[in-house]
Amino acid sequence: PQEKNLNPHLQDETTLKHQVNVLPNPATNVVNILGLLNSHKAEILISDVYGNVMLRHQWRIKNNALNIPIVNLTSGIYIVTIISNEQKIQTKFYKK
Repeated sequence: PQEKNLNPHLQDETTLKHQVNVLPNPATNVVNILGLLNSHKAEILISDVYGNVMLRHQWRIKNNALNIPIVNLTSGIYIVTIISNEQKIQTKFYKK
């Protein structure tokens, strides 16, 4: 019998291409990430360009958006990673 082609990474590849908006960019106190899928529990990581995790949160995503306080970050480029059952997203923002 022919085996079904079940690719567990297919959903991840699809959700990685999901477009989100980061506002404002550059940001000063708060960065807003819009266009997310709602989730009861999402892990939010903010890393510097070298991969060092600067902030880590576990929050619920509602209204398809997150507001992340970044007042304690120094100026520079950061990568936001959002991981939940619904999505895996990575995007960048600049902190003024």
